[in-house]
Amino acid sequence: MDRRIRVLVAKPGLDGHDRGAKIVARALRDAGMEVIYTGLRQTPEMIVEAALQEDVDAIGISILSGAHNTIVPKICELLKVQDLAEVLLIVGGIIPDEDIPRLKQLGVAEVFQPGASTQDIVDFIRKRTKSVESQESRVES
Repeated sequence: MDRRIRVLVAKPGLDGHDRGAKIVARALRDAGMEVIYTGLRQTPEMIVEAALQEDVDAIGISILSGAHNTIVPKICELLKVQDLAEVLLIVGGIIPDEDIPRLKQLGVAEVFQPGASTQDIVDFIRKRTKSVESQESRVES
């Protein structure tokens, strides 16, 4: 039996717009992934703690507020401190092109800007977590 990919979807900071995060969460769920949605106004500490507690394979951060250069580095730092650096971290929202290289250098696997298709997000997570999913199914066999 294959283990389902577990994805934490979070809305950090004071940004109260979560429609996009909910659409992505639903698309991931409909694709067969197990989704944990943390809700609005999460701190980096709350997000990383939830990822640790939920034993997730991936974290999806939705940021529309422009605070990505403050919040994402803190999340990346906390993931390393908690020995979760292998957890796939993706970011979606209003992220200027010029900020993407720095975010990727910090450990973000991919940035999905407005207009990205939910299928592209599903495919990216599946591709990047495929080895985890395959390892789990071999262990259970």
